[in-house]
Amino acid sequence: MDAPAHWGVAGYPISHSVTPKLFSIVGDAMGLVQAEQIFVEASSEGEFYSKVEALDGDLWLSCTAPLKHSPHSRLGVQGPVGVNAINQLMRTNGVWKGASTDGAGFVSACRHIGVEPSGSILRMRGGGSAARSIAAAWSSEGGSIIPEMGRRKLVRGPWDSSILESGNADISIDLDSAPAGGQSVELESDIQVSISYNASSSKEDFAIIMLAAQHLEAWHCLFASKDEKNIPSLEDVLSHL
Repeated sequence: MDAPAHWGVAGYPISHSVTPKLFSIVGDAMGLVQAEQIFVEASSEGEFYSKVEALDGDLWLSCTAPLKHSPHSRLGVQGPVGVNAINQLMRTNGVWKGASTDGAGFVSACRHIGVEPSGSILRMRGGGSAARSIAAAWSSEGGSIIPEMGRRKLVRGPWDSSILESGNADISIDLDSAPAGGQSVELESDIQVSISYNASSSKEDFAIIMLAAQHLEAWHCLFASKDEKNIPSLEDVLSHL
């Protein structure tokens, strides 16, 4: 397989993002010629479209807030049913594809720290795109969810049968914490994790582990779905950060 002309991250703020480095680490492991690392700083979909249309060649992007909260219908890309959002985009020969990997990345990161979703209870604050993706993945793995009201309510979706009104949570996450290392609201659980990170975060932080995990999921389901056997493991990627 060949690397694209460009790979990187899009959204705002993104100056602290480790994603371009993750692309390089995985690309190196797979023997790809390095693409141009890019930071597409865009605080609206209009700004995003304008900037990516000015880039020639194939393009692989991980999208963060505020670009993943709604499907990119202009690109002909829709998110999974219920999740209705995407955080990975690939343009090949002018044709766009997309994927939602936050949920699978969260599940993988939880397993990395010793929390198995099946039979476990997740207390989760928020109802945005990451929350919906995580709810879908967590429930599909046999986990239960206690929603906590945040800026948005968790809407009805494929996870409805996994919702609990109360219980002793094994793990919790505040998905309404501000990006770039914003502080979380304290939630009652055995373990609380965060997916907000900044330049001072380390590879031992859950946020970095999940970032790497959801990035690898994008390679598996989108960027290199036909060459999965050569994609490095989460442990290998973290060792190079």
